[in-house]
Amino acid sequence: MRGTIALAVAGLLAAACGSSPAASVSASPTPSTQAVVAVVAKTVAGQPETVLVNANGMTLYYLTADTATTVACSGQCPTFWPPLLLTAGDPSSGSASLPGKLSVLTDANGRQVLYNGHPLYLFVKDKTSNDVFGEGVNAFGGTWHAVTPTLAAM
Repeated sequence: MRGTIALAVAGLLAAACGSSPAASVSASPTPSTQAVVAVVAKTVAGQPETVLVNANGMTLYYLTADTATTVACSGQCPTFWPPLLLTAGDPSSGSASLPGKLSVLTDANGRQVLYNGHPLYLFVKDKTSNDVFGEGVNAFGGTWHAVTPTLAAM
């Protein structure tokens, strides 16, 4: 499986114009058994930043109200902030460029992927891989931020 992950990461890298690979997790709001999380450079709030993205290059976010064991994004929240889900297995890092830890929490959303204990989400207003419209949004009991590789563990 790690060979497959490495190939998937390499393919994403070619498409992402020089980004660094990161790990294996879900590629879309629909649960997946295998996909990729990568580390890429984007402009966040007018500043260059390195962020985590899914296999489609879409920015991944975390909610400040979440904890490593309790997801605050429930009810209507996942309609706007689809969780990054994995149907089977465990996410694993495919590169040393991802200094944090990927894990999975089974919650009301399904098997949600976490980075350093933070549940990961997409944002429905992000339509292209360049979008980071969720950064700084205050909604659903907290503030949303793009996930950086250096995000502190909970």
